[in-house]
Amino acid sequence: MILLVISHLNTGTDNTHISIVLRNGIFYNQCMSKTPDLLILAEHADLMKKLNTWDKAYHQNDAPIVDDATYDAARRRAIEIESEYPELAKDGASSHVGAAVSDKFKSYPHSVPMLSISDVFNQGEVADWFNKLSTKDIFIELKVDGVSYAARYENGRLVRGLTRGSGVAGEDITANLRTIADIPQQLQGDYPEIIEVRGEVYMSRADFLALNEAAAASGDKVFANPRNAAAGSLRQLNPAVTAARRLSAFAYTYGELSGRTWATQSEYFDKLESWGFKTTRAWAHHAHSMDEIQRVYNDVMMQRADIPFDIDGLVLKVNDVATQERMGARANSPRWEVAYKFPAARGITTLRDITVQVGRTGVLTPVAELEPINIGGVLVSRATLHNADEIARLGVNPGDKVIVQRAGDVIPQIVGVAEDLPNAAPFVFPDKCPVCGGNVVQESGQVARRCVNTLGCPAQRIGELEHFVSRKGFDIEGLGTKQLELFISRGWISNASDIFTLIARHGDEIKRLDGFGEKSVSNLNASIERARNIELHRFLFAIGIPEVGEVTAKILARAFGNLDSVRNAPAWKLKQIDGIGEVMADEIVSFFTDTHNNAVLDELLQQVHVADAAVAQSPQDGPLAGKKIVLTGTLADYTRDAAREILERMGAKVQGSVSAKTDIVLAGADAGSKLDKAQQLGITIWSQADFEKVLQENEIK
Repeated sequence: MILLVISHLNTGTDNTHISIVLRNGIFYNQCMSKTPDLLILAEHADLMKKLNTWDKAYHQNDAPIVDDATYDAARRRAIEIESEYPELAKDGASSHVGAAVSDKFKSYPHSVPMLSISDVFNQGEVADWFNKLSTKDIFIELKVDGVSYAARYENGRLVRGLTRGSGVAGEDITANLRTIADIPQQLQGDYPEIIEVRGEVYMSRADFLALNEAAAASGDKVFANPRNAAAGSLRQLNPAVTAARRLSAFAYTYGELSGRTWATQSEYFDKLESWGFKTTRAWAHHAHSMDEIQRVYNDVMMQRADIPFDIDGLVLKVNDVATQERMGARANSPRWEVAYKFPAARGITTLRDITVQVGRTGVLTPVAELEPINIGGVLVSRATLHNADEIARLGVNPGDKVIVQRAGDVIPQIVGVAEDLPNAAPFVFPDKCPVCGGNVVQESGQVARRCVNTLGCPAQRIGELEHFVSRKGFDIEGLGTKQLELFISRGWISNASDIFTLIARHGDEIKRLDGFGEKSVSNLNASIERARNIELHRFLFAIGIPEVGEVTAKILARAFGNLDSVRNAPAWKLKQIDGIGEVMADEIVSFFTDTHNNAVLDELLQQVHVADAAVAQSPQDGPLAGKKIVLTGTLADYTRDAAREILERMGAKVQGSVSAKTDIVLAGADAGSKLDKAQQLGITIWSQADFEKVLQENEIK
C-alpha cells in the first residue's frame, strides 16, 4: 500500500485541515476535520485488509482462520480509528457487514439491508448504550453461534432464502432452507401478506459430535466446531447433502414486511411460534436496569454448558418496536440492539469425570472429561489437570461447574471452580498405575507421580513407540495407536527394533487381520523400509531422551555431528552448549549411561542407519544469524514446523520459551502468554507480515 499526502493547509478560520491523500494511487479524502497521521492510515488499511480476508474465510469459505477474540480486537481497533476520523468509516469496519457473495451461488439483493449487531464486551459499554435509551424495557435473547438466514414468505409460502452475504445482497439458498424442518414451507395462522423472517441456522452439539464421528469413521472431512459444520452444510450446491446433515434453526427478527400486528419484540416471538417457527423463548428474559441485565448475563454464563447448542453472548433489544423504528440504524448496525459478548477464550461447563493417563515416561497425568463446550472456535471436551497438586489447588471434583480456558498455544485447562457440587466426594489420586497396576511413586521435590514399572507397563511402551514412529521421529505411516496396541498385545512388537522385522516375521498373519490386506501391509512395509535411513536430529528426538524435544535434538546434532559423540558426551561439555541447561545435560548423560537403554539402542542400530550431521550447520552469516526467536500463536500461511525451518535456514536459533535473552517473538493469531511476556520484557515482536517482509527482502521462499 502506498500513501501520499500531496498538500496540507490550514485555512486559519475554523481549524479545518485540507489535504489530498492518495491511497494506492486513488484519491482518498479532502477537507477532513482532522488529518490522520500516515501511520494511522497505514494501520487502518492493514486492519481492513485483515478483516476482509478473515470475513471471506468465515462467510464464504466457512473456514475461519482466526479466533473470535483476535477478530473482535482488530475490528474494534478499526472502528476506534474511524470514530476519530469519520471519513475512514465509509469503506471501513463501521459500515462493513459480512463478505461479498460467492460466485458459486446466485445472488439477490436484500429488500431491507441485513445489518450486523454492534458488539459490547463489558458492563461499562453496556451501560453507555443502556443509559441513552428513552425506554428501559429490554428484551434479552441468546446470541446463537450459527449462520444467519433470511426467508421470504409471500401469502404464507416460502419463496426465497438468502444468506447474509454482504448485508446488501445474499446467496440464494432456498432449496437448502427447504430441507430444514425448523423453517416452515407454509406459515400457519394469521400472517402478513409479505414477510421476510430472519434467524440463525445452527447445529446442536450432540448432532455435531455425531456428524464428526460418522465423518471420521468414513475418512471424510471433520469439522472444527458446530458453527463451521452448520455453515458448510447450509452452503452446499447439492441440497441432498444439506438434507443429510442435522441442521436446526431459530427465528428472531424480520426484514421486509407488508404490515405489523405486534407492538413488542416479545409479542413478535409469539407470532413466530404461531406461524411454525422455533425461537429462543425458553432462554429469553426481560430486564429494566443494568443490575438485571448483568444478573441475566452471569446466570446464562453459568448455564452455558447446559444449553444444547453454542452461544457466544446475549442480544439486548429495546422491546418496544415503535421505539426501535424511531431509533433506526447506523451504517451497518441498528441503534436499538447490541450483542453483549461472552469472553472468547473462557467458558463454564460441567466436569463429568477425572481420568488418569500414563505417558511414555511413566508420568500419571489427570485429565478432565468435560461436557463439550465451544471455546475460542474449538469444541473442547477434555482439559489437562496437570498433576495431583493442581487438582488439590483448584479444589475440583467430578460434577462441579468449572471455568475452562484455551488461550494462545496452550491446550485447554481448568482455571477454577464456578460452582461446587454439594457433598461431592473428593477425587482420590491413584497409588497404583491405572494401566498395569504397578506402584506409583512421587520423588522428593517433584510434583509428578510415576509408574515405576518401566519395562512392564503397556502404556509406557505404547507411548514410547508412538513417539518413536511419529512424524518428527521415524515418520512411519500406518503405525498409529490402534495398530501398535494390536501388535503389542499379540507379542509381535516389544521394542523399537522389532518394528523393522515386523513384516518379515508376521506379514502373512497381519494380512489376515480385520482392516488389513495385501496392499495395506505392502504400504506399511514400504514406510518401514524408508525409515531405515534417518537424520541424526530425528533419531535423537525419536528415542525419547527425557527433556529432549525437536529443538534440543537439532542443537545436539549440530554441536556433535554424529551419534557416538552425543552418546559419549560428558555433562560438563553438554552444559557449555547454548540451549542445554543443567537438568537437560544430566538427563542426557543418564539416558546414555543406562544399561537397558544402551542394549535397546545397540539392537536398533543393527536395523537402521543414522546419517551424520554437519557440525554448526546453521548459516553463520545468514540474515538472522545468532538471533534467538520464539514462535507463538498460529500463522495463516505457515505451519509451525515450516516457519521454524525457514528461520533456522536464516541462521536463527528457535527457542521454546521467552526470556530476557530472546531477540524476537514471531506472534501469529491466538498468541497467548508468550506474547504477554515478550511485551513485558520489551522484546521485538513480529507479525506474519513482518516475517514475510524479511523473507521478501532476502529472497527466501
